Amino acid sequence: MATSNTDRLIKLGDTDRTVADPDEDIRGRDVRDSNGEDLGKVSGLLIDDEEGKVRLIEIASGGFLGIGKDTTFMPVDAITRITDDEVRISQTREHVSGAPTYDPALVAERESYGGLFDYYGYVPFWGLGYQYPDYPRYS
Repeated sequence: MATSNTDRLIKLGDTDRTVADPDEDIRGRDVRDSNGEDLGKVSGLLIDDEEGKVRLIEIASGGFLGIGKDTTFMPVDAITRITDDEVRISQTREHVSGAPTYDPALVAERESYGGLFDYYGYVPFWGLGYQYPDYPRYS
């Protein structure tokens, strides 16, 4: 099946693009669930090739020196609040722990990441009626 550029996601860090305002780059910030529990850190932002909008955040948790680290991808739509130190999401730790797992090398194609939107209960960005979230949001 042929895919358009909006079907393909790439890591922002793997491009020559940057966040328009460096103060709005959430990579490296702590991620907390809807109950305030620690989930890890934002380790990457996945953008669509064509529009350059952030579609998924990559959350890394655990591990030491990169060994044993777990990676979770989540739609940017799950972000409820961003501060200078952390990113809050609308999901619970338990729900996030049950999310589909993906090999980061495979997450680029819609067939690999499409189920995340269903799992977390969000309209996918290619779906009818989708509205890009007010991202990033700072308080």
